[in-house]
Amino acid sequence: MDLTTPLQYVKGVGPARGQQLEAKGLLTVDDLLHYPPFRYEDRSNVKPIARLAPGEMATVVAEVRSARMVSFRRRNVGLFEATFLDGSAKLLGKWFQGKYLEEVFLPGRRVALFGKVEFDSYTGNLSMMHPDYEILSGDEEDADAGLHTGRVVPIYEAAGKVTKRIFRRIMHQVLEALPPQRDEMPRAVLEKYKLPDRWDAIRYLHFPPPESDLRLLNAARSPAHFRMIFEEFFWLECGLTLKRNRARAM
Repeated sequence: MDLTTPLQYVKGVGPARGQQLEAKGLLTVDDLLHYPPFRYEDRSNVKPIARLAPGEMATVVAEVRSARMVSFRRRNVGLFEATFLDGSAKLLGKWFQGKYLEEVFLPGRRVALFGKVEFDSYTGNLSMMHPDYEILSGDEEDADAGLHTGRVVPIYEAAGKVTKRIFRRIMHQVLEALPPQRDEMPRAVLEKYKLPDRWDAIRYLHFPPPESDLRLLNAARSPAHFRMIFEEFFWLECGLTLKRNRARAM
């Protein structure tokens, strides 16, 4: 594998997913590496349901016990409610206009939920309103669960059936398979502006370490973001300078 490898030939992608990624303008491995997350979530706070407290942001891994649409007098307001169990307690998940979730939250499925914990005064249970969720399945759950919970997690815009979870798995696989890439930025420029190495910046951009500042990441102001933005302007300015010099020489 190298930067020019078409994405459809990357393990786990294939022709069908390759076409869906191509619709996003992602054709090669290099395109994928330059497709940054649009936000980040701190999912390091993974807890059993019984230890959750109202008001905190947390991640829960649990099994769907039941799911249903709740009827209201106003027919244009639909509330989808699912009950989750993890062996320690029960948690309710609620989504307005969530009828589409009837085919997602099937009893027995294991899921990861991330959101703000609230106390449901009507049922006396803890709940999450509109939590982010990811379906966990079979061997994949054990193999790459560490990519999706227990850390600062990158959130990518989905491409068709290439979900946020699949995006992370493909991205991680590519980063692990590629050797460190050469940094073409002049060393003097890197030292002057205290810029990180390009390969380090790319890896940080996609999988930030636990001590990363979430506010800087979500504002695209982390050192990695700054490095990649600076690089674009640097090479653009170099190109413009060459063009002006050629024009003067004519």
